[in-house]
Amino acid sequence: MKLEKRNESGPLEPEKDLTPTGKKPVVVYIMVLFIAAFLLMAWSFASHQRSNTEAIGRLQSSVSAMQGVQERVVSLEKELGAAQDTIRELERGTDLRDSELDAYRRQYQALANLYSLERLYRQENLEGCRKVIDRMEAEDLVVCLSDNLPLSEQELGLTFSPWERYQQLKEAVEAREAEAVEAEARETDAS
Repeated sequence: MKLEKRNESGPLEPEKDLTPTGKKPVVVYIMVLFIAAFLLMAWSFASHQRSNTEAIGRLQSSVSAMQGVQERVVSLEKELGAAQDTIRELERGTDLRDSELDAYRRQYQALANLYSLERLYRQENLEGCRKVIDRMEAEDLVVCLSDNLPLSEQELGLTFSPWERYQQLKEAVEAREAEAVEAEARETDAS
């Protein structure tokens, strides 16, 4: 309430307001608060914007790194595919070499058996000859004997191919076995 001063000389007059006139200080106070809040919001927005920009930069660098990794993975997959193709080709080549090696081994065995057959026939060991012939036919080594005579052997004066020589020896062994059976039969008939 307003205090009234008493004037001794007359009626009481309301005292003059000592506060500044109007509501200006309140408006100034609210404006200062509003400006401060606005500045705080602007600062908060700027700091969020900066952190978002940094996060986007990190994400972009991560994306770039991932793209680089993906490109490297694609190139490695291509290299792996090429390496696997090379391995398959080498394995096919190895299989061919293995089959060629097996054919050479079988041919060697056939020629070694033919040599043994020749020696046993010269020693007149018909039983040994029969074993060699049976083994060669059981292991199908006869087909490994060459039907052609190499030029180097023709130059040496050889006239029979290994296959022809095998056939000659086989026929000779069979003829001698037949003779042995006939001779045995004659001996049993004579006794």
